[in-house]
Amino acid sequence: MQASSHSDANAHTDELAGPKEDRHFVTALARGLEVLACFRRGEAALANSEIAARCGLARSTVSRLTYTLTKLGYLHHVPESGSYRLGTALIALGANALAGLDVRRLARAGMRDLASFANATVGLGVRERLSMRYIECCRGEAAIALNMDTGSRLSLARSAMGRAYLAVCSEAERRAIMEDIHSVDDAAWPRLREGIDRALEDYATLGCARSFGEWQPTVSAIAVAFQPGGGLPPMSINCGAPTVILDRNFLMDEVRPRLIALAASLEGVMGS
Repeated sequence: MQASSHSDANAHTDELAGPKEDRHFVTALARGLEVLACFRRGEAALANSEIAARCGLARSTVSRLTYTLTKLGYLHHVPESGSYRLGTALIALGANALAGLDVRRLARAGMRDLASFANATVGLGVRERLSMRYIECCRGEAAIALNMDTGSRLSLARSAMGRAYLAVCSEAERRAIMEDIHSVDDAAWPRLREGIDRALEDYATLGCARSFGEWQPTVSAIAVAFQPGGGLPPMSINCGAPTVILDRNFLMDEVRPRLIALAASLEGVMGS
């Protein structure tokens, strides 16, 4: 049995509304990538009208983009329904990207050990705009588990994984991320800012970020971030599970030191 997860949907609502003015920014390319990014886990296909609604673009613009992406193999047209699904060219692209992240292989054994010890889900994630994207995931043997896997997204602002990232990224990047979070959801900003500020204090004093019921009401998680080196951006490792099977005190007292040690073992692992 798996606990219900709305991570992709929550992450989608946290995305940037649009780029700041930048003469180097290629809008057409950004729109094409936005079309690809609007597909969510478990969805078979989307019509142009659905893509247009999600991306905030005119249907005529979306029609040109989906036509081009289909020609390049990044989308596949389904004639029976007139809709589109992700194409095989993305599989090769994603496989090449993941193959270049040797840190996944280096982290896997430690992640498995921690998942088994905590009987929880342990994920390795990278930042994707205002989300965190799982690039590796290991699970314990619990009958109830988080419905997360490689490729899953979760909110940067609400999750322990995202908050840990904010704790180790540069001050300039953190400031820009915070501004974007504020601009996307002005009404929720005070609450989000309070949670992030508290997480940054936690990180300084406890060595980890916490999210107890803030990403999802029934989920508890902690996370630690690290700098892998090799020109790669910071990454985060989290450990979490439904609150009914994972006690918060156990997370903090028993899992936290092991998670901190795992992250420390991966610091600079990819070299300078």
